[in-house]
Amino acid sequence: MGYEQRMREKANALRERGSARILAVESSCDETAIAIVENGRVERANAIASQIDVHQLYGGVVPEIASRMHVEALDPLLDEALKQADCGMDDIDAVAVTYGPGLVGALLTGVSWAKAFAYGRDLPLIPVNHIEGHVSANYVAHPDLEPPFVCLVASGGHSHIVNVNQYGHYELLGGTTDDAAGEAFDKVARVLDIPYPGGPLLDRLADEGNDHAYRFPKPHTEGKYDFSFSGLKTAVINQAHNLRQQGKEIVAKDWAASFRRCVVDILVEKTLMAALDTGAKQVAIAGGVAANSLLRSELERRGARAGLSVFIPPKRLCTDNAVMIGAAAYYRLLAGDLAGLNLNALPSLNMF
Repeated sequence: MGYEQRMREKANALRERGSARILAVESSCDETAIAIVENGRVERANAIASQIDVHQLYGGVVPEIASRMHVEALDPLLDEALKQADCGMDDIDAVAVTYGPGLVGALLTGVSWAKAFAYGRDLPLIPVNHIEGHVSANYVAHPDLEPPFVCLVASGGHSHIVNVNQYGHYELLGGTTDDAAGEAFDKVARVLDIPYPGGPLLDRLADEGNDHAYRFPKPHTEGKYDFSFSGLKTAVINQAHNLRQQGKEIVAKDWAASFRRCVVDILVEKTLMAALDTGAKQVAIAGGVAANSLLRSELERRGARAGLSVFIPPKRLCTDNAVMIGAAAYYRLLAGDLAGLNLNALPSLNMF
Protein backbone atom coordinates (compact mmCIF):
# COMPACT_ATOMS: atom_id res chain seq x y z
CA MET A 1 0.00 0.00 0.00
CA GLY A 2 1.42 3.39 -1.00
CA TYR A 3 1.87 6.41 1.24
CA GLU A 4 -1.14 8.33 -0.06
CA GLN A 5 -3.50 5.37 0.33
CA ARG A 6 -2.26 4.78 3.88
CA MET A 7 -2.76 8.46 4.67
CA ARG A 8 -6.33 8.44 3.39
CA GLU A 9 -7.09 5.51 5.69
CA LYS A 10 -5.42 7.25 8.64
CA ALA A 11 -7.33 10.44 7.92
CA ASN A 12 -10.60 8.50 7.76
CA ALA A 13 -9.82 6.99 11.15
CA LEU A 14 -9.15 10.46 12.62
CA ARG A 15 -12.44 11.76 11.23
CA GLU A 16 -14.33 8.82 12.69
CA ARG A 17 -12.63 9.44 16.02
CA GLY A 18 -13.51 13.16 15.78
CA SER A 19 -10.18 14.20 17.25
CA ALA A 20 -6.73 15.06 15.96
CA ARG A 21 -3.55 16.59 17.32
CA ILE A 22 -2.00 18.50 14.42
CA LEU A 23 1.55 19.77 14.06
CA ALA A 24 1.33 22.94 11.95
CA VAL A 25 4.05 24.82 10.06
CA GLU A 26 3.97 28.45 8.88
CA SER A 27 6.79 30.03 6.83
CA SER A 28 5.07 32.25 4.25
CA CYS A 29 7.10 35.41 4.91
CA ASP A 30 9.50 36.40 7.69
CA GLU A 31 8.15 34.47 10.67
CA THR A 32 9.03 30.81 11.16
CA ALA A 33 6.44 29.06 13.31
CA ILE A 34 5.48 25.59 14.48
CA ALA A 35 2.41 24.93 16.61
CA ILE A 36 0.50 21.97 17.98
CA VAL A 37 -3.29 22.33 17.90
CA GLU A 38 -5.98 19.89 19.01
CA ASN A 39 -9.32 19.65 17.23
CA GLY A 40 -8.99 23.07 15.63
CA ARG A 41 -9.68 24.84 18.91
CA VAL A 42 -7.06 24.06 21.56
CA GLU A 43 -3.55 25.54 21.38
CA ARG A 44 -1.02 23.17 22.89
CA ALA A 45 2.14 24.84 21.60
CA ASN A 46 3.07 27.99 19.74
CA ALA A 47 6.75 28.35 18.86
CA ILE A 48 7.84 31.32 16.72
CA ALA A 49 11.20 32.59 15.48
CA SER A 50 11.08 36.24 14.44
CA GLN A 51 13.36 37.71 11.77
CA ILE A 52 12.47 41.37 12.37
CA ASP A 53 15.89 42.35 13.72
CA VAL A 54 17.64 41.02 10.61
CA HIS A 55 15.31 42.52 8.00
CA GLN A 56 15.22 45.82 9.86
CA LEU A 57 18.75 46.44 8.57
CA TYR A 58 17.37 46.49 5.00
CA GLY A 59 14.11 48.35 5.62
CA GLY A 60 11.97 45.37 4.63
CA VAL A 61 11.89 41.62 4.07
CA VAL A 62 14.71 40.19 1.93
CA PRO A 63 13.25 36.93 0.49
CA GLU A 64 16.56 35.05 0.17
CA ILE A 65 17.53 35.82 3.75
CA ALA A 66 14.06 34.87 4.97
CA SER A 67 14.26 31.47 3.27
CA ARG A 68 17.67 30.66 4.74
CA MET A 69 16.56 31.66 8.22
CA HIS A 70 13.49 29.40 7.94
CA VAL A 71 15.80 26.47 7.21
CA GLU A 72 17.83 27.21 10.33
CA ALA A 73 14.81 27.72 12.59
CA LEU A 74 12.50 24.80 11.83
CA ASP A 75 14.23 21.94 13.67
CA PRO A 76 14.81 23.93 16.89
CA LEU A 77 11.19 25.13 16.76
CA LEU A 78 9.98 21.53 16.53
CA ASP A 79 11.85 20.70 19.73
CA GLU A 80 10.42 23.78 21.42
CA ALA A 81 6.84 23.00 20.35
CA LEU A 82 7.02 19.41 21.56
CA LYS A 83 8.39 20.63 24.88
CA GLN A 84 5.62 23.23 25.24
CA ALA A 85 2.95 20.61 24.52
CA ASP A 86 4.66 18.06 26.77
CA CYS A 87 4.36 15.40 24.10
CA GLY A 88 6.51 13.34 21.73
CA MET A 89 6.42 12.86 17.99
CA ASP A 90 4.37 9.68 18.44
CA ASP A 91 1.57 11.85 19.85
CA ILE A 92 1.16 13.79 16.58
CA ASP A 93 -1.74 12.64 14.35
CA ALA A 94 -1.21 14.81 11.25
CA VAL A 95 0.96 17.56 9.75
CA ALA A 96 -0.30 20.83 8.28
CA VAL A 97 1.57 23.46 6.31
CA THR A 98 0.98 26.81 4.64
CA TYR A 99 1.48 26.37 0.88
CA GLY A 100 0.40 29.85 -0.24
CA PRO A 101 0.10 32.72 -0.70
CA GLY A 102 3.47 34.20 0.28
CA LEU A 103 7.11 34.41 -0.76
CA VAL A 104 7.88 31.40 -2.95
CA GLY A 105 11.24 30.53 -1.36
CA ALA A 106 9.90 30.90 2.16
CA LEU A 107 6.86 28.77 1.36
CA LEU A 108 8.99 26.08 -0.28
CA THR A 109 11.10 25.80 2.86
CA GLY A 110 8.09 25.05 5.05
CA VAL A 111 6.40 22.79 2.50
CA SER A 112 9.56 20.71 1.97
CA TRP A 113 10.13 20.35 5.71
CA ALA A 114 6.49 19.39 6.36
CA LYS A 115 6.47 16.82 3.55
CA ALA A 116 9.64 15.23 4.88
CA PHE A 117 8.27 15.13 8.43
CA ALA A 118 4.91 13.70 7.31
CA TYR A 119 6.56 11.03 5.16
CA GLY A 120 9.12 10.14 7.78
CA ARG A 121 6.48 9.76 10.50
CA ASP A 122 3.86 8.24 8.13
CA LEU A 123 1.33 10.99 8.88
CA PRO A 124 -1.37 12.67 6.78
CA LEU A 125 -0.33 15.99 5.22
CA ILE A 126 -2.87 18.84 5.17
CA PRO A 127 -2.37 21.88 2.89
CA VAL A 128 -3.60 25.22 4.26
CA ASN A 129 -4.19 28.60 2.64
CA HIS A 130 -2.46 31.32 4.66
CA ILE A 131 -5.50 33.63 4.51
CA GLU A 132 -7.83 30.85 5.66
CA GLY A 133 -5.42 30.40 8.53
CA HIS A 134 -5.85 34.02 9.60
CA VAL A 135 -9.65 33.62 9.62
CA SER A 136 -9.33 30.39 11.61
CA ALA A 137 -7.27 32.04 14.36
CA ASN A 138 -10.64 33.15 15.70
CA TYR A 139 -11.63 29.52 16.37
CA VAL A 140 -8.78 29.13 18.85
CA ALA A 141 -9.34 32.56 20.41
CA HIS A 142 -13.12 32.07 20.64
CA PRO A 143 -14.11 28.39 21.07
CA ASP A 144 -17.79 29.36 20.93
CA LEU A 145 -17.51 30.98 17.48
CA GLU A 146 -19.03 28.98 14.64
CA PRO A 147 -19.98 29.97 11.07
CA PRO A 148 -21.70 31.83 9.60
CA PHE A 149 -19.97 35.16 10.24
CA VAL A 150 -18.40 38.02 8.32
CA CYS A 151 -14.65 38.48 8.72
CA LEU A 152 -12.38 41.38 7.82
CA VAL A 153 -8.95 40.03 6.82
CA ALA A 154 -6.43 42.87 6.79
CA SER A 155 -2.67 42.50 6.49
CA GLY A 156 0.35 43.78 4.62
CA GLY A 157 -0.69 42.01 1.44
CA HIS A 158 -4.42 41.42 1.80
CA SER A 159 -7.58 43.37 2.59
CA HIS A 160 -10.75 41.30 2.20
CA ILE A 161 -14.24 41.19 3.62
CA VAL A 162 -15.23 37.52 3.67
CA ASN A 163 -18.53 35.81 4.34
CA VAL A 164 -17.64 32.59 6.18
CA ASN A 165 -20.65 30.49 5.25
CA GLN A 166 -19.36 27.30 6.86
CA TYR A 167 -16.01 25.75 7.70
CA GLY A 168 -13.84 25.92 4.60
CA HIS A 169 -16.47 27.70 2.47
CA TYR A 170 -15.94 31.40 1.82
CA GLU A 171 -17.58 34.13 -0.22
CA LEU A 172 -15.62 37.27 -1.10
CA LEU A 173 -17.82 40.29 -0.40
CA GLY A 174 -15.21 42.97 -1.02
CA GLY A 175 -11.50 43.53 -1.25
CA THR A 176 -8.79 45.98 -2.08
CA THR A 177 -8.52 47.14 -5.68
CA ASP A 178 -4.88 48.14 -5.20
CA ASP A 179 -2.76 48.46 -2.04
CA ALA A 180 -3.66 46.52 1.09
CA ALA A 181 -4.21 48.38 4.37
CA GLY A 182 -1.01 47.08 5.94
CA GLU A 183 1.00 48.09 2.88
CA ALA A 184 -0.38 51.62 3.12
CA PHE A 185 0.54 51.81 6.81
CA ASP A 186 4.09 50.72 6.06
CA LYS A 187 4.59 53.20 3.21
CA VAL A 188 3.22 56.16 5.14
CA ALA A 189 5.42 55.15 8.09
CA ARG A 190 8.48 55.64 5.88
CA VAL A 191 7.48 59.25 5.23
CA LEU A 192 7.59 59.78 8.98
CA ASP A 193 11.02 58.09 9.17
CA ILE A 194 9.54 55.20 11.14
CA PRO A 195 11.74 52.10 10.67
CA TYR A 196 10.59 48.64 9.61
CA PRO A 197 8.15 47.21 10.63
CA GLY A 198 6.36 50.50 10.04
CA GLY A 199 2.72 49.59 10.71
CA PRO A 200 2.97 48.52 14.37
CA LEU A 201 5.33 51.40 15.21
CA LEU A 202 3.02 53.91 13.51
CA ASP A 203 0.15 52.53 15.60
CA ARG A 204 2.08 53.19 18.81
CA LEU A 205 3.01 56.70 17.72
CA ALA A 206 -0.61 57.41 16.77
CA ASP A 207 -1.73 56.62 20.32
CA GLU A 208 -0.01 59.85 21.39
CA GLY A 209 -1.48 62.07 18.67
CA ASN A 210 -4.59 64.04 17.73
CA ASP A 211 -6.45 62.12 15.03
CA HIS A 212 -8.33 65.23 13.86
CA ALA A 213 -5.24 67.38 13.31
CA TYR A 214 -5.00 66.60 9.56
CA ARG A 215 -7.65 65.79 6.99
CA PHE A 216 -7.10 63.08 4.39
CA PRO A 217 -9.38 61.97 1.51
CA LYS A 218 -11.48 58.82 1.68
CA PRO A 219 -11.21 57.04 -1.70
CA HIS A 220 -14.33 56.10 -3.65
CA THR A 221 -14.70 52.56 -4.99
CA GLU A 222 -17.22 51.12 -7.42
CA GLY A 223 -17.72 48.01 -5.32
CA LYS A 224 -19.81 48.74 -2.25
CA TYR A 225 -17.55 46.73 0.05
CA ASP A 226 -14.26 47.28 -1.80
CA PHE A 227 -11.23 49.21 -0.56
CA SER A 228 -8.70 51.45 -2.29
CA PHE A 229 -5.68 52.60 -0.33
CA SER A 230 -3.26 53.50 -3.12
CA GLY A 231 -4.77 56.94 -3.76
CA LEU A 232 -5.03 57.68 -0.05
CA LYS A 233 -1.41 56.64 0.50
CA THR A 234 -0.24 58.83 -2.41
CA ALA A 235 -2.28 61.81 -1.23
CA VAL A 236 -0.84 61.53 2.28
CA ILE A 237 2.73 61.22 1.01
CA ASN A 238 2.34 64.13 -1.43
CA GLN A 239 0.77 66.33 1.24
CA ALA A 240 3.73 65.62 3.52
CA HIS A 241 6.21 66.54 0.79
CA ASN A 242 4.33 69.75 0.00
CA LEU A 243 4.28 70.85 3.63
CA ARG A 244 7.99 70.20 3.98
CA GLN A 245 8.76 72.13 0.80
CA GLN A 246 6.87 75.06 2.30
CA GLY A 247 9.02 74.80 5.40
CA LYS A 248 6.07 73.74 7.56
CA GLU A 249 6.56 71.27 10.36
CA ILE A 250 4.74 67.95 10.35
CA VAL A 251 3.75 66.79 13.80
CA ALA A 252 4.51 63.10 13.38
CA LYS A 253 2.25 61.79 16.13
CA ASP A 254 -0.73 63.82 14.83
CA TRP A 255 0.01 62.81 11.24
CA ALA A 256 0.15 59.14 12.26
CA ALA A 257 -3.05 59.43 14.30
CA SER A 258 -4.97 61.21 11.51
CA PHE A 259 -3.89 58.66 8.90
CA ARG A 260 -4.71 55.74 11.19
CA ARG A 261 -8.15 57.20 11.89
CA CYS A 262 -8.86 57.53 8.17
CA VAL A 263 -7.88 53.93 7.36
CA VAL A 264 -9.68 52.46 10.36
CA ASP A 265 -12.89 54.36 9.59
CA ILE A 266 -12.87 52.93 6.06
CA LEU A 267 -12.24 49.36 7.25
CA VAL A 268 -14.85 49.44 10.00
CA GLU A 269 -17.56 51.22 7.98
CA LYS A 270 -17.36 48.78 5.06
CA THR A 271 -17.07 45.68 7.25
CA LEU A 272 -20.13 46.59 9.30
CA MET A 273 -22.04 47.58 6.17
CA ALA A 274 -21.31 44.19 4.62
CA ALA A 275 -22.32 42.37 7.80
CA LEU A 276 -25.59 44.23 8.18
CA ASP A 277 -26.49 43.97 4.48
CA THR A 278 -25.95 40.18 4.49
CA GLY A 279 -27.90 39.71 7.70
CA ALA A 280 -24.88 38.46 9.65
CA LYS A 281 -25.13 38.35 13.42
CA GLN A 282 -21.41 37.91 14.01
CA VAL A 283 -18.35 39.78 12.76
CA ALA A 284 -14.65 39.02 13.26
CA ILE A 285 -11.27 40.40 12.24
CA ALA A 286 -8.02 38.69 11.30
CA GLY A 287 -4.56 39.40 9.91
CA GLY A 288 -1.65 41.58 10.95
CA VAL A 289 -3.63 44.84 10.76
CA ALA A 290 -6.14 43.30 13.17
CA ALA A 291 -3.50 44.00 15.83
CA ASN A 292 -4.05 47.73 15.27
CA SER A 293 -5.32 49.15 18.55
CA LEU A 294 -7.79 51.64 17.06
CA LEU A 295 -9.24 49.09 14.63
CA ARG A 296 -9.85 46.68 17.49
CA SER A 297 -11.55 49.22 19.74
CA GLU A 298 -13.62 50.84 16.97
CA LEU A 299 -14.92 47.56 15.55
CA GLU A 300 -15.87 46.39 19.02
CA ARG A 301 -17.58 49.68 19.90
CA ARG A 302 -19.40 50.27 16.64
CA GLY A 303 -20.18 46.60 16.08
CA ALA A 304 -21.84 46.31 19.48
CA ARG A 305 -23.79 49.49 18.78
CA ALA A 306 -25.06 47.86 15.57
CA GLY A 307 -26.23 44.80 17.52
CA LEU A 308 -23.49 42.47 16.28
CA SER A 309 -21.41 39.99 18.24
CA VAL A 310 -17.78 40.99 17.66
CA PHE A 311 -14.88 38.51 17.81
CA ILE A 312 -11.31 39.80 18.01
CA PRO A 313 -8.33 37.43 18.39
CA PRO A 314 -5.44 38.38 20.70
CA LYS A 315 -2.67 40.30 18.97
CA ARG A 316 -0.29 37.35 19.07
CA LEU A 317 -2.72 35.39 16.85
CA CYS A 318 -3.16 38.26 14.39
CA THR A 319 0.42 38.32 13.15
CA ASP A 320 1.75 35.25 11.31
CA ASN A 321 1.74 32.12 13.48
CA ALA A 322 1.23 28.38 13.08
CA VAL A 323 -1.64 28.08 15.57
CA MET A 324 -3.99 29.54 12.97
CA ILE A 325 -2.72 27.00 10.41
CA GLY A 326 -3.42 24.14 12.80
CA ALA A 327 -6.92 25.46 13.41
CA ALA A 328 -7.74 25.66 9.71
CA ALA A 329 -6.15 22.27 9.08
CA TYR A 330 -8.52 20.43 11.41
CA TYR A 331 -11.55 21.46 9.37
CA ARG A 332 -9.69 20.65 6.15
CA LEU A 333 -9.02 17.20 7.60
CA LEU A 334 -12.72 16.73 8.40
CA ALA A 335 -13.53 17.68 4.80
CA GLY A 336 -11.05 15.11 3.47
CA ASP A 337 -8.61 17.66 2.02
CA LEU A 338 -5.19 16.02 2.04
CA ALA A 339 -2.01 16.64 0.06
CA GLY A 340 0.36 14.18 -1.53
CA LEU A 341 4.13 14.33 -1.61
CA ASN A 342 3.86 16.37 -4.82
CA LEU A 343 2.50 19.36 -2.88
CA ASN A 344 4.10 22.55 -4.17
CA ALA A 345 4.29 26.15 -2.97
CA LEU A 346 1.77 28.48 -4.66
CA PRO A 347 2.83 32.10 -3.97
CA SER A 348 -0.31 33.54 -5.63
CA LEU A 349 -2.77 31.05 -4.15
CA ASN A 350 -6.32 32.37 -4.04
CA MET A 351 -8.94 31.45 -1.44
CA PHE A 352 -12.00 32.27 -3.54
